[in-house]
Amino acid sequence: MRIRNYLGRNFNKNRTDDRLSRESRSRLMSKIRSKNTNFENFFISELKRTGVSFKTHMKSLRGTPDIVFIKQKVCVFLDSDFWHGWQYPRWKHQLKNDFWRNKIEKNRRRDKNVSCYLRNKNWTVLRIWEHDIIP
Repeated sequence: MRIRNYLGRNFNKNRTDDRLSRESRSRLMSKIRSKNTNFENFFISELKRTGVSFKTHMKSLRGTPDIVFIKQKVCVFLDSDFWHGWQYPRWKHQLKNDFWRNKIEKNRRRDKNVSCYLRNKNWTVLRIWEHDIIP
């Protein structure tokens, strides 16, 4: 019997071998970008329609927030479900090797540290998950 959550994901599924060759997987993963993703572009385009002033990918702030409202001191991070580990404890056992486990755990630690740092500098930090933007 398969157990599914409201997103239709099966968290109890046994791991299987990768269907792609090592080279094909590498080519596919190299196309994944950290900025200008589909859900980020969608969110930013909707935000532009409001006429509110903001900047994107401000490198001068720790963590390079995706969206920054400078006057209001608000940083917005748009986090993808996989790379930032949404409900990670529920599915970490499905990862095929320690590389991915370590990568996602490192991302989660970094996200926490960046948020804490910015809050200590009197910034309001918002983290919005990919599944909250794109149904």
